[in-house]
Amino acid sequence: MQRRALLDAARSLLSEGGTEALTFPALAERTGLARSSVYEYFRSRAAVVEELCAVDFPVWAAEVEAAMEAAGTPADKIEAYVRSQLTLVGDRRHRAVVAISAGELEAGARERIRAAHGGLVAMVVAALSALGHPEPRLTAMLLQGVVDAAVRRIELGAAEVPEAIVEAAVGMALYGVTRQGGRAPRE
Repeated sequence: MQRRALLDAARSLLSEGGTEALTFPALAERTGLARSSVYEYFRSRAAVVEELCAVDFPVWAAEVEAAMEAAGTPADKIEAYVRSQLTLVGDRRHRAVVAISAGELEAGARERIRAAHGGLVAMVVAALSALGHPEPRLTAMLLQGVVDAAVRRIELGAAEVPEAIVEAAVGMALYGVTRQGGRAPRE
């Protein structure tokens, strides 16, 4: 229970103030534990971060995967991939993963996250292949770049409302920047 309470406090701290807010004194204060007790559960801040990734990323990825599996057509799967990731941006688990992904993960933790994320990308590759795309793997990686940019835009509190950012990202995923509704514009 204590470990769970510490992880929950870490999620809150990360989502409220980023990696700088995640300190052992702050964890101790949030959980009512003595600072020395926090060290009994985690040897370092990086260890807290690594456990959060190990616990939260698979849950988040499973939600994206479920949305894709529920989608009918390959294009619907691509839309679900983008939309479900961006819908999760406000979720504390996702905000924590975003906050720490740019932070202090050790190589092993980064590799586990990459591997878990690779499963999602493979689903997009399959959908792109089903659409007959000539470069499905490359396109899937670029598509994730669009999603990542949209996540950052939402997280920064950009001038656009989050729904507009989501719709723009979905539009780019499905139609690119020169196509609208699946048709090339007239020149």
